[in-house]
Amino acid sequence: MLIIVLLLLSIFFIVISTTRFNLHAFLALLVAALFFGICSGMPLHEIVSSIEQGFGGTIGKIGIVIIAGAIIGTFLEKSGGAYALAERILHTIGKKNVIPAMTLIGYIVSIPVFADSGFVILSPLNKTLTKRAGLSLATTAIALALGLMVSHTLVPPTPGPIAASGILEADLGLVILIGIPVSMLTLFFCWFWAAKVAGRVPIDPNPELTEKEFTARLEAAPSAFHAFLPILAPIVLIVLKSIADYPSHPMGQNRFYQVIRFIGTPLIALLIGILIAVTLPRKFDTKLLSSSGWVGEGMLAAAMIIMITGAGGAFGKVLQNSGIADSIGKEMSSMSIGLWLPFLIAAAIRAAQGSSTVAIITTAPILVPMLSSMGLDSSLGRALSVLAIGAGSMVASHANDSFFWVVTQMSGMDVKTGYKLMTTGTICMGIFACTIVWIIGLIAL
Repeated sequence: MLIIVLLLLSIFFIVISTTRFNLHAFLALLVAALFFGICSGMPLHEIVSSIEQGFGGTIGKIGIVIIAGAIIGTFLEKSGGAYALAERILHTIGKKNVIPAMTLIGYIVSIPVFADSGFVILSPLNKTLTKRAGLSLATTAIALALGLMVSHTLVPPTPGPIAASGILEADLGLVILIGIPVSMLTLFFCWFWAAKVAGRVPIDPNPELTEKEFTARLEAAPSAFHAFLPILAPIVLIVLKSIADYPSHPMGQNRFYQVIRFIGTPLIALLIGILIAVTLPRKFDTKLLSSSGWVGEGMLAAAMIIMITGAGGAFGKVLQNSGIADSIGKEMSSMSIGLWLPFLIAAAIRAAQGSSTVAIITTAPILVPMLSSMGLDSSLGRALSVLAIGAGSMVASHANDSFFWVVTQMSGMDVKTGYKLMTTGTICMGIFACTIVWIIGLIAL
């Protein structure tokens, strides 16, 4: 119980210090990491190394991705490309359908692309669509974020569900067959939450942009197709890498496979996106690539996001190295509540250490020896167990999750709003998804 109390106190400190006392989130996260590490009895040298590993590991994984995404976004905005693309999309789908469209786009993109990379890539388009549709950025950002999370946790070939299927020896085809309808029903909840709850929070996606300025930029903008290429190219390359890495190696393992694996990593794919974005201005000037040009503006916009995301990674690493996930898993493994058990274990581990993929991979081995006694030792039972774990891994994206900081910082949300919309939304979404899985189990098992 002590370690759970310490976790709750740490979260309470982060929320209160940033919202009530205006402490910068970067410092709040580092103080929370130190507090938790010291009070939980971790060796002092391990606390320091955990903070360094978590900060460096998170920035190493996503730092360049955020910078590249910010640079692409700056070129799309300054060249008018984002506005041309937004006008074309709105003309096709209508202003009333922006929220469900962003939810569905997130769902599709996150099948081959990690959620944080997907949000970074799609954020410039999302902001412009939101501005033109006259919506709050809170509603479309949450729609996109939750859509990204649904397929990331429920639909193979994303890494978590594939790993859980392998550990539990579940039929991957059956997991996909059930996972798709479960995830699609969960998308309707995401749409509802984004429209009815997040829609009440006003966030202007671009308060400086007037209608006159929009029209002026639109006149100088490249074509919608040209503007779409810096977004489309990285997604296509990452998808190809995902296909190439599939266990059956559909592209073989030759030189072409190695090239696809290289250019399909998010880092290289987004750098290629920058090269395409540089072609968007009608009149190219090398000054655009300087520290005072559009590249410099994009890097400045990314700096704060990277620092806070890195500090969130440091906090998460301290929690992970404290052994909190193993403690929670062992304590909860004695419960007998059917398909809700894998959900609760995964949810607790996700909330404790911040990564949905780690929560899935940690929960699956705990569940293996219990499948028979729980009545889940069948093809359908194992498949439903994988999906229940996936639903649990959605729960409580908060301060120790890098995705939480990517979404909130790129959308202009403060920490309190992030907990209200993102954290509470993921809790409700996970419960909704597991309820569907549980009902299927009641009928079919």
